Amino acid sequence: MTTAGEIMHRGAQWIPAHETLDRAAQLMRELDVGALPISDENERLCGILTDRDIVVGCVAAGHDPAKVTAGDLAQGTPRWIAADAQVGEVLHEMRDHQIRRLPVIEDKRLVGMISEADLAQHLTAEQLAGWAERVYAPVGTR
Repeated sequence: MTTAGEIMHRGAQWIPAHETLDRAAQLMRELDVGALPISDENERLCGILTDRDIVVGCVAAGHDPAKVTAGDLAQGTPRWIAADAQVGEVLHEMRDHQIRRLPVIEDKRLVGMISEADLAQHLTAEQLAGWAERVYAPVGTR
């Protein structure tokens, strides 16, 4: 069976919670990604920051991205998956929580991220369609 560790994108990087959103945007550009896991002072997952979060939660709200931190936008309980989890568990976690990016953790450390692109490379068309139907369904219609 295929595991999360086999389908993830390796080399994911944290953005520390104390880093500003302008730095987060620069890091996203450097890494060519649209989301970064947010780490606390102990390098534990405390949220996920997306490019959309920066635009909508900061810039469009009239805030200065040089003064707002990644931690300021971290909300809720972040979802993650163990590197040895089966792909079915990955799909279940992403579908049930309607998330498109999932950090992969091994020995309490970030080892990768699973995104839609990763799923598209490793799933059948039927599996991918079922995943997308649930993830993109309006809340309350799942």
